[in-house]
Amino acid sequence: MAAVNLNESARALDRAMRMAGVTSSDKESFLNWAVGSLWRTFKDERMNQRIMIENEVRGLGLRFPNGTVRKEYSVFFRLPVDKISDITLSGADELGLVFAAGEDGLCSLSGKPRTAGDFTLRLRYRTVEGEPVSELAIPVAFNPDPRELWHNIPTDPDIPYYKPDCDSEYVKVEAGADGAPRKDIVAASQRGRSHAREGKARDDHFSLFHCNDSDWYIIAVADGAGSAKYSRKGSEVACKTVIDHCKNLLADNPGFEASIREYEADRENQDKRTTVTRQVIDIIYTGAMKAHEAVKKVAEANDEAKLKDFATTLMFAVCKKYDFGWFIASFWVGDGAMCLFDEKTKTAKLLGTPDEGEFSGQTRFLTMPEIFRDPEVVSKRLRMSIVTDFTALFLMTDGVSDPMFETDRNLNDYTKWEEFYNKLSSGFPDDEIKGVDLSDDNETAEERLLGWLDFWSPGNHDDRTIAILY
Repeated sequence: MAAVNLNESARALDRAMRMAGVTSSDKESFLNWAVGSLWRTFKDERMNQRIMIENEVRGLGLRFPNGTVRKEYSVFFRLPVDKISDITLSGADELGLVFAAGEDGLCSLSGKPRTAGDFTLRLRYRTVEGEPVSELAIPVAFNPDPRELWHNIPTDPDIPYYKPDCDSEYVKVEAGADGAPRKDIVAASQRGRSHAREGKARDDHFSLFHCNDSDWYIIAVADGAGSAKYSRKGSEVACKTVIDHCKNLLADNPGFEASIREYEADRENQDKRTTVTRQVIDIIYTGAMKAHEAVKKVAEANDEAKLKDFATTLMFAVCKKYDFGWFIASFWVGDGAMCLFDEKTKTAKLLGTPDEGEFSGQTRFLTMPEIFRDPEVVSKRLRMSIVTDFTALFLMTDGVSDPMFETDRNLNDYTKWEEFYNKLSSGFPDDEIKGVDLSDDNETAEERLLGWLDFWSPGNHDDRTIAILY
């Protein structure tokens, strides 16, 4: 049947050529000319169709916004899929990005760019069968991860009062005789990026202690002033001094513990309150004064330094659990934050106030002589609390509190502390920083907490130190 139809078509073509006056001798040349002419016309039409579609795609004005390395990047755009097919975006894979084209024409480019620089992605697609693949160049730029621009120069170990660039500690407290778990302590300190890029030493410090016999916890955190050239030693001496002082007084002090119990039994009794307050002053306030004197002695032993060269803040707390709850006494001079946080009661209680200086952005330091001449020093800097229980006691320098809370007002907002606690627990997945599991006897919390301190916060690159009783 096909052969019959072909023969009929050939005869019809012959008749048409005869009717048009094409002679037998011109028949072949005419056919060649006709086919060639039609083919050229066909190709021109096809090419014109391709060009029209390419112009339509160009007319979309596709532009990809700039992005940042390691930060989530996402852009959406539409293409006329009723006119084009086989759509690809060359160069996306090499940058760590994924291109997808939906059946409805909605396209996306997403992922985390892994290379900084200026690039050209090539959108390739097919328009008309038989035509070459069309291509549209789309520029895009990715800024470097700001963290990669910070140098990390190790501190010279030969400098005076050398201190390692980071430190961490975990104090595991075994369960009591009744098998009930007891709170542990974890702390970490990390040199800030602003110091690391210049090879300067870490100025923060912390010290931890738990007395197995008396069950007293003692925690100290200090932030050496960045403008004081030996503040790293001031913070160290201050922490160690108050730990040693409190440790000696609390290891065996039945009189103090009896006063605490008597006060708890009758909190309205002013005499009992006065008794325990005086003992707290003897332990806490005297400990702070001793820390001041200890730093002063170190400064006096250095012929080339003054006391202000060792300037440091200081916050410390002593805590013990009784059958009626927890007794906590504390001292705080300087900025940062010290807070009793409790998820169950939805409370966040600051154990003092951020201590700013005469001008905004300044802070007061333990090394300032006027600190202990202030008639309100006891009521302003000392705290004494009895609580049933708590989730965590936090002591942190402003390298942590500033990026986490931003303002002093937020330090008094429970929801902000809840947000902070969630960040501590969950970490920063976008920055590949893991959270800290504050469960009982979890010694991995030490490593995790030190890693957590590497979180990124634009404009906040100070030393970071945090101690947690939980």
